[in-house]
Parts: sequence; C-alpha cells; structure tokens
Amino acid sequence: MADRLRADAQRNRVALLAAAREVFGEHGLDASLDEIARRAGVGNATLYRRFPTRRDLIAEVFAGQMTGYVELAETALAEPDPWAAFVSYLTRLFEIQATDRGLSELLVTTGFDEDERLAGLLATAQRGATEVIRRAQSAGRLRGDFTRQDISLLMRANAGVLRSSADPGAWRRQLALVLDGLGAR
Repeated sequence: MADRLRADAQRNRVALLAAAREVFGEHGLDASLDEIARRAGVGNATLYRRFPTRRDLIAEVFAGQMTGYVELAETALAEPDPWAAFVSYLTRLFEIQATDRGLSELLVTTGFDEDERLAGLLATAQRGATEVIRRAQSAGRLRGDFTRQDISLLMRANAGVLRSSADPGAWRRQLALVLDGLGAR
C-alpha cells in the first residue's frame, strides 16, 4: 500500500488476507465475508474499510497465487521433453483445482478482467500455456487441434468432478483418461 499502515491496521490486514485465502479456498469466491472477518478476529467494518468490495479482496488474495499459476508454465517450459512438460502442466493445474476452490473458480471466471494486476498475470499465464501446447504439438506428441481454450474446458469438467465425486482423487483418473485421448496418434 502507498501509505504506511499503523501496526494494528497492518496486523488486521494480514489477518484478513490469511482468513480470506483459507475461506475462499474452502468455499469458493462466493464465500461469506462475515466468515472471513470472524476468522480474522475483526469486525465487518474493518474488513470493508480495508477492502471496500469483494472484488478488491479477491484481487489482493489471489494476486500472489496467480503468480504461482504463471510459474506453472515457466516450469513446464524448462522441461526438455515437451510431452512431459504438457502432462506436468495439466497435472499441476488440476492439483491446484483440487486443493484451492477459490483459485479454481478464479481461473475459469472471466469477471476479473478489470483488475489490471490479475488480468496481466492471467494473460502471461495464458501465453505460457499456449507455448507449452505448441511445443508438445511441434514434437508430434499432442493432437494438433488442441488449443489453450481447451484447457479452460478441461478445468470446467474437472471442477464438476471435484464437486460431484465422493472420491477426492477422482480427478486423477479423469486426467489420465483425458491425457490418453490428447496424445497424438
């Protein structure tokens, strides 16, 4: 923040962000703001003073995690085997979905384009994903008609598996089946 916060205000801000990460991770982006304030040990007025809108809070909470999403592609691009890079990229993406409902929802939501920070991170991540896909296709390992937009479709399908399956590891089976179908023949 541009202006320096008092020590108690800074503690409240840190507590609110930690509580929001936890609550959004458990319940998704529509989680109760009252629950976030309660877990942070502050009143609702403190929450709204620091973060006037839900979007402000979400942007602040997920900017760091979106940086991690950008790094997924960078890590995959460092892998010399393009197919292994693609598989590890999708696997890690699905793991993120399985462990953080809020980030999972954010990655398939289009409503945060007006936040420059999140939009910039998303655009960088999408460029990286496109390059991971291109490398696997150029190596003849990934079907030629697969696009970055297909990753969004796969994530939406995976979100359904996560919501509806009693088996918390069911996404791994779905991913194995998907990867088998995506390999170039």
